[in-house]
Amino acid sequence: MKDTMNMQEINPKAYKAMYALEGFLAESSLSKSHKELIKIRASQINGCAFCLDMHTRDAIKNGESPQRIYTLSAWRETSFFTEEEMAILAFTEELTLIPSGVSAATQNRISALFTELQITEIIMAIVTINAWNRIAISTHLKPILDPK
Repeated sequence: MKDTMNMQEINPKAYKAMYALEGFLAESSLSKSHKELIKIRASQINGCAFCLDMHTRDAIKNGESPQRIYTLSAWRETSFFTEEEMAILAFTEELTLIPSGVSAATQNRISALFTELQITEIIMAIVTINAWNRIAISTHLKPILDPK
């Protein structure tokens, strides 16, 4: 395989399916902040530089605090995140690191804070960014340094 592969060009139907998931998420009840926190945290875990670059920029454009982004990988050690955000971050970690599964404590925590419909939307957001991470990593997408 070449150093990079343009999957969108080679297989547009696959990308169309991914964009359909993004369209669903755009219409979901999840806040932009929640969606970006999910995308950034899963991308940190998966080591996807391309997605980290994209979603940290998007989060900042949407008003996210750079300080919260800088400390996101150590969110448990800060007081920067709300109870809802901490539940989403724990759920994101456990679904991204699926072999360990979702603990009863995390399931109870997320269930206490969100409706079943919202939980399905959170699951789909986590599933979608994990798929994008795998696409970006396997096709060797790299971020481009911003000259600013």
